[in-house]
Amino acid sequence: MKRFFSTALVVGAILYGSTAFAQNNQLTKKEKKAGWQLLFDGTSTKGWHSYNKTTVGEGWKIEDGALVLDKKEGEKGGDLTTDAEYTNYEFQVDWKISEGGNSGIIFGVKEDAKYGAPYLTGPEMQVLDDAKHADGKIYKHNSGDLYDMIASAQKAAKPVGEWNTAKIVKDHNKLSLYLNGVKTVETVIGSNEWKELVAGSKFKKWEGFGAFETGKIALQDHGDKVWYRNIKIKVLK
Repeated sequence: MKRFFSTALVVGAILYGSTAFAQNNQLTKKEKKAGWQLLFDGTSTKGWHSYNKTTVGEGWKIEDGALVLDKKEGEKGGDLTTDAEYTNYEFQVDWKISEGGNSGIIFGVKEDAKYGAPYLTGPEMQVLDDAKHADGKIYKHNSGDLYDMIASAQKAAKPVGEWNTAKIVKDHNKLSLYLNGVKTVETVIGSNEWKELVAGSKFKKWEGFGAFETGKIALQDHGDKVWYRNIKIKVLK
């Protein structure tokens, strides 16, 4: 009886582990019914390209069901950018950063040859090892912040190496950022408050920053290893 019980536990653990893994990069029936769309299938970079390119830089790899920026010597990455543009939406992604690492989720991105990178037009939700990266000591540069514009109302990042869940909600210019279920930022794009935030930031002289109602979403190549998975979006009316 004991032997049977132990065997059952082992089998159950294996099945649970397989099920848990299979749940990554998949939508539940409830999510599908609610209108969520998967942006990463766990096995390919379909639907993505490096900014201002037609392909994905070789520095972006797929490992264990995650998109990983892990550039070897001589490899190029580039900010990984959605093929599609979005106006009003809920965007959600899991991220994990390397020790001392830096990355970001940039949205409202205008892709054009006259812009050299997504951050020139798109605001950024910071992805960072707050404890060991130099930006961790800079106000408005921590994980969950609207980078260089609004500091998180509450610190919510998990320790480096652990998965975090970020959500960006843009609904008719009302912008809300969430990290691990905690609302970190709320503002209105284009409002007087927004204009003051831009004027007080490094973006104050950047023509086109935050100016596009419709844009793409990009995962930043800041040179450090970073993982992304469970990337999905729900378009809002």
